[in-house]
Amino acid sequence: MSAPKEERVSIQFDDIETFRRNAREQAASWPRVLAHLPSGTNERITLPVGAPAAELMLYRPTGLATTPGVFVNLHGGGFVMGDWESDDPFCRFLADTAGCAVVNLDYVLAPEHKFPAAVEQTYALLVWLAEHGAVLGVDGSRLAVGGHSAGGNLSAAACLLAKERGGPALRGQIIDYAPLDLATLPSEKDTGPLELPPEITDLDTEMGALYNAWYLAVPEDAGSPLASPVLAEDLAGLPPALVITAGKDLLRGEGDRYAERLAAAGVETEHAVFEGSFHAFTHFGPEHQAAAAWQRMATFLARVLA
Repeated sequence: MSAPKEERVSIQFDDIETFRRNAREQAASWPRVLAHLPSGTNERITLPVGAPAAELMLYRPTGLATTPGVFVNLHGGGFVMGDWESDDPFCRFLADTAGCAVVNLDYVLAPEHKFPAAVEQTYALLVWLAEHGAVLGVDGSRLAVGGHSAGGNLSAAACLLAKERGGPALRGQIIDYAPLDLATLPSEKDTGPLELPPEITDLDTEMGALYNAWYLAVPEDAGSPLASPVLAEDLAGLPPALVITAGKDLLRGEGDRYAERLAAAGVETEHAVFEGSFHAFTHFGPEHQAAAAWQRMATFLARVLA
């Protein structure tokens, strides 16, 4: 595969922390969906030295008498921002509704930790949970992974690594409006019949180029299946997948394509398209579509982790 061209990035930030702070402040000004869900119901678990992360945020299902399976949740944020707290109330919903434990991972961020650091960390955590889940009181033999936006990319990549390296055996993957093709310039992505206002398209393409520049060590990394899972040659043997795409998202095309390729490879695939919704709708609405998407995720997890 030829090396991807570099996208011109006109947005300039001298300080990644300034960018992150501005993004946090903007997100905090938006109303969150499912505001009735409780926050801060997690356990903060310190892991031993040598584990893939210093600590984990763990949500145990309420009222479950048996040892639960585990879902590893990965937040969004363009690989460069965000943290576990953005998904905190939704992880409680998934734990109680699906009847599984949820591990909410604060994975390493770029540009301090470039590709493939977060992919490798996610994979290493899956291995650790498979081997040491009993330490946390969870069943590491029943394991799934999933995420939102960039977290969905990392989840798909971790599943490819698990297949390549012979384990751990995963029960399922959730890929929620994820960027799955970093090799195609954001300005050249195929949007098909999608019609977005120019101000949204221009911002999405410019921010996508900025995220890629921060995330990838070199532009050629974009051609790796671990950066662009939709480019993987062989998808056979991957775990059952729930792929969620938003009808008015610049990333819809690559999500749709990945779902089609998974199904064609014989992977058990559910593909849910939420027409009329924009990127990150599961967190910022519309409310009814966000609620339906989280319920779809919980139903999928209840089934694959049973």
